[in-house]
Amino acid sequence: MNIGGSMTQVLVVEDTSQVGHARRTAQKLAENHGFDSTDAGRVALVATELASNILKHAAHGELNLRVLPRAQGAGIEILAIDRAQGFDLQACMADGFSTGGTQGIGLGAVSRQTEVFDVYADSRGAVLLTRLYSRSDKAPDRRIGISQHSLHNDPACGDVWHLAFDGPRLSALVIDGLGHGEEAERAARAGEKAFALSPFASPVPLLEDIHQAMTGTRGGALAIAQFDHDNNALKFVGIGNIGACLIAPDKSRGLASHPGIVGGQYRKAQPFDYAQVNGQLLIMYSDGLQSRWNLQDYPGLVHRHPAVIAAILHRDFCRGRDDVTVLVIALEAAHG
Repeated sequence: MNIGGSMTQVLVVEDTSQVGHARRTAQKLAENHGFDSTDAGRVALVATELASNILKHAAHGELNLRVLPRAQGAGIEILAIDRAQGFDLQACMADGFSTGGTQGIGLGAVSRQTEVFDVYADSRGAVLLTRLYSRSDKAPDRRIGISQHSLHNDPACGDVWHLAFDGPRLSALVIDGLGHGEEAERAARAGEKAFALSPFASPVPLLEDIHQAMTGTRGGALAIAQFDHDNNALKFVGIGNIGACLIAPDKSRGLASHPGIVGGQYRKAQPFDYAQVNGQLLIMYSDGLQSRWNLQDYPGLVHRHPAVIAAILHRDFCRGRDDVTVLVIALEAAHG
């Protein structure tokens, strides 16, 4: 199964009129991706409560919406993100609790309406994750998080990500086309198309195929990570400034890239092999994200859902002057 990249849809929440807009937008997204009226209604309810929750305890924030491609159909991800000075999570989870003095259904009820619910809150703010799948979709959740945003909400994005799954194997691609806008997107999409043809090919010839496909475009930076759960191993090759690291609860190691431009010029690339990676997090990100972050500054965050981690890294370390992509993957067997 292949999953091609798509941008995160951002809905600003700072006044009550935007709660209704969030509800309608989320419900329509669900209906457009095969949810029946009951399941789309759950999506609408969750979007309403998450948007209301932002207004009540943070005054302003945003909902991030994403479609989650599945073996059959699709799921809907809704993240509520704010920068408020924390809130009383235990109280908010209680049914009927509302910090605004109005009757809310409570995040406890939200968690029961969703297939995936996770939250991380500290003095920098809160991120609440919900994922909803149709009731007929019994496949497990993929523990993968993506946050992708174009510069100034441009409809074109020069960053591209792509994931391929084959039983216990996963192959991940991130490309950052030079610059931003339509020409950067064209370069990145040309590379993605070549990758998707043979994502599990040996990294050096695969990289050469992508290089050929991107020749004649602006070119870009690229990283490919191929994970094999059964062999407890990861292969990584990078050209240019796509950041990547492997993170365990007690240690972190950066993954080395080579200088150059794919589609332009680079010296022969060497893939690196990393052993004993099962259970760790793989994080790959374009240079729209600052590189000077450390998950250990966020106690317990390494144990949260990868989608929460991706959202927090974007919230706190986006440079704001380029497209940005953050891809967080839990390296585990349940990707099949």
